[in-house]
Amino acid sequence: MTRSVSLLPCVRTLVLFCVLVVSPMLYAQAPDEQGLETEIRQLFPRATRIEPKQENPPVYRAYQLDELLGYAFESTDYSNLQGFSGKPIRLLIGMDPQGVLAGIKVLEHHEPVFLHGLGEQSLFDFVEQYRQKSISRPIVVGNREGATADSDSVTRIDGVSKATVSVVILNETVLLSALNVARQLLDGFASGPLATAKPDVYQPLGWNELLERGFVQHWTLSDDEVEEAIGHSLDGYQDLEADAEDEPFSDLYFAYLNAPSIGRNLLGETRFQRLREELLPNEQALLVMSSGMYRHVPDDFVPATAPDRLVLMQNDHAIELHDMNFNNGAVLDALNVPVEASEAHIFRIKAHSAFNPVEPASLRLNVRLRRNHLMETNAHFSRAFRLDPALFDIQQAQVAAEPVPVWLRMWHERWWQVGLVGLSLLVLTAVFIWQHRISRHSKGFHVFRAGFLLFTLVFIGLYAQGQLSVVNIFTLLLALRQDFDIRVFLMDPVIFMLWSFTFVSLFIWGRGVFCGWLCPFGALQEMLGWVAKRLRIRQWKISDRNHQRLQWLKYLILIGLVPTAFYSLTLAERLAEVEPFKTSITLFFVRSWPFVLYAVILLGLGLFVHKFYCRYVCPLGAGLAMLGKFHLFAWLTRIDACGKPCQHCKNHCEIGAIKRDGRIDYDECIQCLECIVILNNEDQCVATVSARKRAEKAGRRGHDGLIVTDAMAPRPLPAP
Repeated sequence: MTRSVSLLPCVRTLVLFCVLVVSPMLYAQAPDEQGLETEIRQLFPRATRIEPKQENPPVYRAYQLDELLGYAFESTDYSNLQGFSGKPIRLLIGMDPQGVLAGIKVLEHHEPVFLHGLGEQSLFDFVEQYRQKSISRPIVVGNREGATADSDSVTRIDGVSKATVSVVILNETVLLSALNVARQLLDGFASGPLATAKPDVYQPLGWNELLERGFVQHWTLSDDEVEEAIGHSLDGYQDLEADAEDEPFSDLYFAYLNAPSIGRNLLGETRFQRLREELLPNEQALLVMSSGMYRHVPDDFVPATAPDRLVLMQNDHAIELHDMNFNNGAVLDALNVPVEASEAHIFRIKAHSAFNPVEPASLRLNVRLRRNHLMETNAHFSRAFRLDPALFDIQQAQVAAEPVPVWLRMWHERWWQVGLVGLSLLVLTAVFIWQHRISRHSKGFHVFRAGFLLFTLVFIGLYAQGQLSVVNIFTLLLALRQDFDIRVFLMDPVIFMLWSFTFVSLFIWGRGVFCGWLCPFGALQEMLGWVAKRLRIRQWKISDRNHQRLQWLKYLILIGLVPTAFYSLTLAERLAEVEPFKTSITLFFVRSWPFVLYAVILLGLGLFVHKFYCRYVCPLGAGLAMLGKFHLFAWLTRIDACGKPCQHCKNHCEIGAIKRDGRIDYDECIQCLECIVILNNEDQCVATVSARKRAEKAGRRGHDGLIVTDAMAPRPLPAP
């Protein structure tokens, strides 16, 4: 039973409600990219001083007085992993000098499931689990049955239901960033050098022989070189040694001490052995001596710290040197050298720096000169060197096994879901290929369709979270505009399979394959239509004129959303709440009341107007319809009697996709195949029934019970 009604007032009310729900979100503050010091202090509450961000590696150092509490760093400086939205998740990570995570702050993200679904608190609760977790053991998302803290070799943290892809990517981002920093700054996280000094290679050498072979480097920096670099005279600077005016600007000697032919000759047997004992595994030592107006350390240098004036460089990376305070600072007394130096220190090269002594390197002297408190001049000078490979055992670099990509792990973990979805797509393809043969069995076909829609709603939608969305279109368009990376789309295997199948089917059959069979929300609406029939709810009859007008609404919504995504992805994601998919399918109505009310209103309208949302509001359906215009086949057979005069299929098309002249509007058709069922059923097709009655009157009946007339001959009808 139907009654004519105008839906325009209802649509205006619905649009007003959407504006009231979404508009508060449009003014949400974007994450503040400045003022990170406050966030860092929350990670290190005991910190009394946060140093400015250094360049190499890019970290903030947190101190309590002079005690280093740890490092804070942004994940985007170390990892470019893209989240499910196609944008990286920007994190602030705190880590202490032992490799224990002090905590994590989410600075910026575009993950739809947290922004507009589960809420950001669930994301904040997830990252809170990283606090006090050591990166010395792999951190894995998800519990394994039977695994315990004592028996398991990894650290496990709980995932977030319905956000598996996002939290796995976030975990990879944390580990990539933290391990990168640890290998550069912390002990025990980097492999030893690729070249180690041969302990049994020793040749007694005098001072001049050490210089001739390059085992000891002599570097003299003249006043003229410095004045040329700074652009003016050295007169009047406070940092120059007044008692060294007749000496060069800086006169340096430096030597690598781990090789016995160098270290043992300079220190002697006893002190060389003591040096080796003081070095930790894979650590190396560098001797630096200097004299002149500007030495490698100032007069107020604090022993056992890192010098500001001196840095070791290799492969464009700065390697920090730490004074060993060897021989209680009396290094000159421990050396067997015939030179008079004002300062001498042995510096420790830590293992995590992975300094390779046989590769080219350089020693850099940072010159900072002050005339007064307001005027300062800076310059730096470098001396390249390379040690004799004959002194070292050179190891072949071990090729580390390539880590399994995140997307591949996701496919492995969800293998049975992938298999089941793949099987269902094969079955659906077979149904469309042999649609005429299958549709002859009307009852069997209707049972199959009902079962498939139930599978789509329960398994694909509610369980596997395979609801496609217009947000996926945003991600694809932005990826094509920027650096396309298919790995972003491979992160969710079910979504990837559905999108791939839908994209191919668009150019074969049109939009209807997805909208009529694979959309979980569409399946839910169709089931509500069954309920409406069972309850005999009177359907609202929409005039053809209003029907044509309302169809344009979904295209207008799409036209508004796509350009917005290029302007602001965050804004577009918020406006995409016009889709009730997250509320009804992703979160199953566990959400704040305005979103639930909006979804319930749309579903309620579906009780009176078959698939109201799909027909008039859905921007995803509009986008698919635009691509579906290029479909290759019009497989829904028409006969001459269709539309002239027969209107039976048109009257039974609940989606309103059949025109009065019998043509099918493939932009609106959801490929439910009901018209094919009618056409192939001799008790439903009016042309067949009429022909049979005429034949019975004339005493003519076909041997198979189906009368074929010229009016029933299939004819191709162009799509409108």
